[in-house]
Amino acid sequence: MIRLRSSGGIVMRQSFALIIMAALAGFACADSVDIGRGAVPVVVPAGYAESEPAPLVVLVHGYTSSGAQQESYFKLSALADEYGFLFVAPDGTVEKAGQKNRFWNAGEMCCNFQGSDVNDAAYLKTLIDAVRAQYSVDPKRIYMSGHSNGGFMVHRMAYEYPETIAAVAALNGSAPIRWSKPAPKDPAAILHIHGTIDRLNAYHGGQIAGVPYPGAEDGARQWAWYAYGSAEGKQADSKIDLDTSLEGAETTVTRWADGAIELWTIEDGKHVPPFADDFNRRVIDWLFAHKKD
Repeated sequence: MIRLRSSGGIVMRQSFALIIMAALAGFACADSVDIGRGAVPVVVPAGYAESEPAPLVVLVHGYTSSGAQQESYFKLSALADEYGFLFVAPDGTVEKAGQKNRFWNAGEMCCNFQGSDVNDAAYLKTLIDAVRAQYSVDPKRIYMSGHSNGGFMVHRMAYEYPETIAAVAALNGSAPIRWSKPAPKDPAAILHIHGTIDRLNAYHGGQIAGVPYPGAEDGARQWAWYAYGSAEGKQADSKIDLDTSLEGAETTVTRWADGAIELWTIEDGKHVPPFADDFNRRVIDWLFAHKKD
């Protein structure tokens, strides 16, 4: 059974603990870190030892969602024991007005609708640093994944902190629209997953609150050119089956830069596709295949 404890001796709120227990389904014991925005549970894999640095996986939720809700969808922590990784799924901040939705400030495209000055890129980097200070983390294997607003956010993290992030996997978000920084010497690897009939973040691009964002193919191609100097993509010979609502293998795989940039196109996939049971394993396998040199 999952064990919830706080490294500082402070017991987390019971209701939140129950949510995490339900979402994580008893696969590992959880500690927590707190850098000023509340305790963030840390899933610690069975067999964790300080002498053996572990990979770290950070999951970033979508607009209106939460870390626990996002994990109940992606189910990444279910593989923490088997793969031996540390895992966190933090919460964004809550809007001050209106419906007071939870969000991430991923930049001008999404989803800071009320003009907050919160710097979520810095927060997530500080959270990663806090986990690294408290646990033995492999610096070559720090990964992020996110959905929708969280997908925008992990793209931004790969752009802002390429020296830290080894690889990201984004579902139905978007790559940056502006590339003002010079190409990094050791860029992050990028997996972008997108449904072609996503009505919220369109596959071919669009606008959010009047700000344009690139489509999935354009974003992947821009990443490949910016980070790796490669614009030629190659489609894989076979498709994969991700979406249980669609018959057969519906997802096309396109690779750039020898697979450092990869796009999984879910034909007729929606914004929240119902995933096959092995989706979490496919994502973790892809991330773990890419580590810093």
